[in-house]
Amino acid sequence: QAQLVESGGGLVQAGGSLRLSCAASGRTFSSYTMAWFRQAPGKGREFVTGIRWSGSSTYYADSVKGRFTISRDNAKNVVYLQMNSLKPEDTAVYYCAAAREKLGSRWYEYKDEYEYWGQGTQVTVSS
Repeated sequence: QAQLVESGGGLVQAGGSLRLSCAASGRTFSSYTMAWFRQAPGKGREFVTGIRWSGSSTYYADSVKGRFTISRDNAKNVVYLQMNSLKPEDTAVYYCAAAREKLGSRWYEYKDEYEYWGQGTQVTVSS
């Protein structure tokens, strides 16, 4: 019974920082690509960042590049999202996702490629 559980969301002022965690259980996800997606009110679920199983390759949406950092600790079966310089536009429900490795270019940007999802954690950035 594989499960992903996000934590660390909350209310933060613009310019502040927040660190999200995604704890996996039920199986080891060390060989999976892990990613964060987010969904703002009235918007679709969009790709934020992803990290390949090796940890050597990371990917970021242009909107968060330079501000967000994804990392993983395979020994603990946890993936993190460090968010700095937060903007009101970052307000959304953030979801952790896991997928078996694929071969297609940029496949990790598509939500339909992910097999496992957390329930999401709310991040609200006030101005």
